[in-house]
Amino acid sequence: MLNHEEQTMPFNRVTEKLPKHLHKFMVQQPYGAYTAQNQAVWRYVMRINISTLKHRAHESYSDGLKKTGIDENTIPEMEGMNRILKNIGWAAVAVDGFIPPNAFMEFQAYNVLVISSDIRTIDHINYTPAPDIIHEAAGHAPIIANPEYSEYLRRLGEIGCKAIASPKDDAMYEAIRWLSILKENPQSSETEISAATNHVHKLQNQMGTLSEMAQIRNLHWWTVEYGLIGTLDTPKLYGAGLLSSIEESALCLKKEVKKIPYSIDAANVNFDITNTQPQLFVIPNFSSLSFVLEKFANTMAIRTGGLEGLQKLITSKKLGTLELSTGIQISGIFNSGIEANKRPIYYQTNSPTALSFKGTELIGHGTEHHANGFGSPIGQLEGINIAIEDMSPKDLEVYGIIEGQTTRLQFEGGVRVEGEIITGKRDLQGKIILITFKNCKVTYLEDVLFDPSWGVYDMAIGKHIQSAFAGPADSDSFDDLYPLSNKKTTKTTYSENEKQLHNLYEKVSQIRTSKLIEVDAIAAILDEVTNNYPSEWLLLLNLYELVYDKEIALSTKIHKQLLKLKQNKQFSKLIHDGLELIIKK
Repeated sequence: MLNHEEQTMPFNRVTEKLPKHLHKFMVQQPYGAYTAQNQAVWRYVMRINISTLKHRAHESYSDGLKKTGIDENTIPEMEGMNRILKNIGWAAVAVDGFIPPNAFMEFQAYNVLVISSDIRTIDHINYTPAPDIIHEAAGHAPIIANPEYSEYLRRLGEIGCKAIASPKDDAMYEAIRWLSILKENPQSSETEISAATNHVHKLQNQMGTLSEMAQIRNLHWWTVEYGLIGTLDTPKLYGAGLLSSIEESALCLKKEVKKIPYSIDAANVNFDITNTQPQLFVIPNFSSLSFVLEKFANTMAIRTGGLEGLQKLITSKKLGTLELSTGIQISGIFNSGIEANKRPIYYQTNSPTALSFKGTELIGHGTEHHANGFGSPIGQLEGINIAIEDMSPKDLEVYGIIEGQTTRLQFEGGVRVEGEIITGKRDLQGKIILITFKNCKVTYLEDVLFDPSWGVYDMAIGKHIQSAFAGPADSDSFDDLYPLSNKKTTKTTYSENEKQLHNLYEKVSQIRTSKLIEVDAIAAILDEVTNNYPSEWLLLLNLYELVYDKEIALSTKIHKQLLKLKQNKQFSKLIHDGLELIIKK
C-alpha cells in the first residue's frame, strides 16, 4: 500500500461543491510513492488492455481514454485528470481504499469519481479485489465520457446515497475493506488472508433479506463494475471491473459465463468479490440502465414512505430521515414506532435530532435543541375529516388549536396530546408544519410518550410519511455522517533487495524514454536480473522490448530466459501476451 499524505486534494469547480462531511475521505495522491515497478505494472496492464479491448469493449472505451487523458505509459496524476475531466463535467478525488457505500454513492451524485490511488502489486497484476488506480482511472473514467452513461452514474449515486442500509451491510463493508487491505499487502500471511476470506463468505451467507443498500450495490456491481452491452450472443464490455482486469476481460465473453438480460431482478443477485463472476447481465443500450434504476427507485422508501419506510430506518440503526406529508423532515436515529391498522401513528428517535423543511434545517430545531431525541404522532384527529395540515386559520380556531390556549388532541389510533400551545411554524403557503406546546403530556393507551417535566414539546405535523431515506435532510445538521474505518491501509516497506529491483526498473524506463539503446547497460541489467531476481518476468519483457529487432544477440538471450520462465504456469499467459504485444508493435 502507498503512503497517503494527510492532506486533501486541491478543490476545483466540481469538487468545491462537495459537502464538508465528504472531505475527510479525500487524500492527496501520493504520486512520489509509486515505484518504477508500479509504473511498469500500469504500463503492462494498459497496453495489454488497449490492445485487446478495442475488439471487446464498447466503443466509448477507446474514445473515453482520449477524452479523459489516460496515458498507457504512465500512472495518471489526479490534477492532470481533473483538468481534462472538467470538460465533461466530472472530477476525480483520491481516497484510501474502500469507503462506506453511502459516501461512495454521494461522491458520484456530485459527478466526482472516487479513485483509490493504490496500485495492484505485480503478484495481482491480472486481478485484484482491492480498489486501485488501474480499476478506477482506466476502468471507470473512460466510459463516463459517454453522456448517457454519465447521467446514469450520477443518478445512481443520487439515489444510492439515500438507500437505507442494515447493520449487516456495515459488517460486510468492513470485512471486504479488511480483506482487500490484506490481499494487497505483501507482508500479509496466508493465514490472515484465509481467515478474512472465510469471514467475508460467512457474512455473505448470513445476509438474509437484502436492504436497499445491498440491492443498490448489486445493481451497481452488475452494471458499473461488471456490465456488458449489446446482444446476448455478441456483447461488449463497459463495466470497470472487466475493463481493468486482464483475466476477466477475456473470461467474461466465454460461453461458460452465463449471459442474462439486465432487469430489476439483478438487484437480488448477490456477488462474490473474491471470485470471478459465474454470470453477467447484458443491457441493449445505456438508456436501459436509467429505466431499470427508476423502476427500482420506485420500490425504495424514499418514494414509498409509510410504515415500511419507518421500519427500515429502525432496522438500520443509523442516521436517517422521515419526511411527512407537509414536507417537514425529521433526521435522527429512529429506535421505535407505534402502528395501528398497519399504519404508523407515532415515531421516536433516541439520538440528537434535527428538523428541516425542504432540505434546510428549521431555525431553532437543530441537534442542540433536540439533543435527547424526538417523537411525534402521525395522522388525523379522531372524528375530524380534515387533517391539521389542511386546516385554515378558521378551522384551527374551531378545533381549539390556538396559540395561548390549552388543548387536547386525540389522534386516530390512540395517541393523545394535551398541553398549552406556545406557537406554530408555517410554510410559505401558510400551512402549519410544527406546533410547540408547554406543560404537555403525550400518551398512548397507558404509556407516557412525553412528560411535562421534560420541557417544551414540538409536534411535527403530517397525516402520513411520504418518504424515508438514509442520511440527514440537511447535511450541515450533523458533524460526522460517515465514520472512518478503523481498519487502515498500511504503508509498504521495501527491503534493500526490492529497492534495488525498483532501481533496475527505473534504469530501463530511462533507456526507453531516451530512445538510446545502450547495449552494455542493458546487458548489465540482464545479468543482475538473471542472478538476483530469477522470477522477474516483467522486467525481462521490458528489456526485450528495448532490443527486439535491434540487438539480435541480446534479444535472443533475453527471449530464452523469458521462455524458461514461461514454463511456470503462474507467468505463462502473462509472458505470452507481453511477447505478442512486442511482436505486433
